[in-house]
Amino acid sequence: MRHYEIVFIVHPDQSEQVPQMVERYKGLIAQRSGTVHRLEDWGRRQLAYPLAKVHKAHYVLMNIECDNETLKELEHSFKFSDAVLRHLIVSMPKAHLTPSPMMREEKSKSMMGERGVESRPGEAPEPSRVERPVA
Repeated sequence: MRHYEIVFIVHPDQSEQVPQMVERYKGLIAQRSGTVHRLEDWGRRQLAYPLAKVHKAHYVLMNIECDNETLKELEHSFKFSDAVLRHLIVSMPKAHLTPSPMMREEKSKSMMGERGVESRPGEAPEPSRVERPVA
């Protein structure tokens, strides 16, 4: 079996359906004796350019190990799903288990203070100053 990295973006109107979609894809992979090594829900993000007048979409990343038939079945379900705007499947040399750079970035943002300075435990981040226009 080979390793693949899959990223697919879902129309924002169907964002609430993402967990069911992911479960369906995971079930399909498990049914055909494949494995999901990493699954990340990146949430809604701004698109680089509009797709069919849509400016934001819901991103999901999966690292899987499966056979060619399972991969074709997944690709078929991506192509014919109205909710999936785009998908990308990349063959990988090995399984990736560590968080992706996108998730590491999110984690570091949540750990940083308001002004980008890491706050110490028990210390509130320094409030930002508001510039007021001169009359």
